[in-house]
Amino acid sequence: MNLKKRLKEEKKVIIGMIHVPALPGTPKNTLSKKEIINKCIKEAKIYKKHGLKVVMIENMHDIPYTKNISHEITKIMAVIGKEVKKLGLYCGIQILAAANKQAMEAAKIAGLDFIRAEGFVYAHIADEGYIESCAGDLLRYRKAIDAEDVLVFTDIKKKHSSHAITSDVNIAETARTAEFFLSDGVIVTGTSTGIEANLEEVKQVKKAVKIPVLIGSGITDKNLKNYFPYADIFIVGSFIKKDKDWKNELDENNIKALIKEFDKLNNK
Repeated sequence: MNLKKRLKEEKKVIIGMIHVPALPGTPKNTLSKKEIINKCIKEAKIYKKHGLKVVMIENMHDIPYTKNISHEITKIMAVIGKEVKKLGLYCGIQILAAANKQAMEAAKIAGLDFIRAEGFVYAHIADEGYIESCAGDLLRYRKAIDAEDVLVFTDIKKKHSSHAITSDVNIAETARTAEFFLSDGVIVTGTSTGIEANLEEVKQVKKAVKIPVLIGSGITDKNLKNYFPYADIFIVGSFIKKDKDWKNELDENNIKALIKEFDKLNNK
């Protein structure tokens, strides 16, 4: 069953984050390609052990981020994704910063299920600089490489960014535009990694669109109940790490706590 059908069947889904260690050629890299791949496989196996079916890989340790992504980065991310998929998990990918075409290429190569795209509609200023909207080019590229089974989940009013240039366009209208431009789901976040999304904004977005609404930051076992009626997919990274810090190793106790709460809410 592909992910699109799975989402329609299950309604609510958790996506567990795999923050790929700093890749070769980036300033913080210390591990070999083999060590990086093995670490990602280890984390994917932990998620699978606890019953999670969907994960996402992201090169978040490649600080500082750049818009100029080399082919080598795309290639190793594809290899990691392919190895994770072998475990029988659904797997998505994001390549920072705003490397949406490269993520689509890697997804096609590795047989992945979705990408997370920055700057899908409207432009914004990120810490990497100006991020132009990409919907038209990205979806034409997806069509050209025969990757239409790869879903595109799209950030709106993205975290770590200034949206002053679109301050006259509210988040509900941004979501409607993303839906009109054929997004497969819109992602609402807080202002930065680990920060809760504004609940009122989530409600506005849910009311504005018919496509899935995703929460992209700040979900914990304690606040999940607040978002559960208004969102369909929950991307979780920081809370399920030790000390709730995305840079750390997975914390299996926090994974268990999150899944326990999710199951309780999902079975009501």
